[in-house]
Amino acid sequence: MFKLPEFPAYYGLLDKLGWLALRLGALLVLVFLVLPIVVIVPLSFSDSSFLAYPIQGWSLRWYREMWNAPEWANATRNSFTVAPAATLLATVLGTLAAMGLARNRFLGKGLITGLLISPMVVPIVVVGVSTYLYFAKLGLNDSYLGLILVHAALGAPFVVTTVLATLQSFNVNLVKASLSLGASPLETFFRVTLPVIAPGVISGALFAFATSFDEVVVTLFLAGPEQVTLPRQMFTGIRENISPTIAAVATLLILFTTALMMTLEWLRGRRK
Repeated sequence: MFKLPEFPAYYGLLDKLGWLALRLGALLVLVFLVLPIVVIVPLSFSDSSFLAYPIQGWSLRWYREMWNAPEWANATRNSFTVAPAATLLATVLGTLAAMGLARNRFLGKGLITGLLISPMVVPIVVVGVSTYLYFAKLGLNDSYLGLILVHAALGAPFVVTTVLATLQSFNVNLVKASLSLGASPLETFFRVTLPVIAPGVISGALFAFATSFDEVVVTLFLAGPEQVTLPRQMFTGIRENISPTIAAVATLLILFTTALMMTLEWLRGRRK
């Protein structure tokens, strides 16, 4: 049963009504945002060849087709090849950059910080066009390496911001104590610094993974026929031939992304 909270004594009638209106508005906005995502899930279990309501019958036909279709298998394999590699590269580079920014004061620090996080604000189409023109000269178009490098560049800002936030509360005296006891800087990092900032590093890595796994615009510019990822395959399917197989793939991606967000929330609680 829904129970109203206990309001402070100084809350008047208008304050209580405002509180209820704010919560109701937030709930309506949440429903508005989530409903289009939820609607696609039942369609993935339909036995119809069209994405349409009402659903006449239920079947796992489209999940079997997704599992057996070579184009979807190739796209899944590519996504789970590019995203982990890009995440690893973004996590290493982003963590090192965050530590360098947090521990040192130098001229132009703000400018460098802005450049590192600029992929978060630059329009993704601009990133796609510029990398396509630049990588064409290097022969990295239509290659896994080019795709991994760009996805790592897109994910690294998330690692930088989360690790920087974690380092704000890091006690530098722990590092000094470790060094004074004879530990090397590398040993100090792995045995002292990294365990403390691990929640921030893992959170940034998950954001970087989600960014790479869901990215489609840059992939359209850089990837060749052999580097098609799941988002690009879905985009191609929607543009050329709308099939309920897309609903099945979308449902699995929803579950996968939800699991990532729950993991992030758990890590955020651990960090607090």
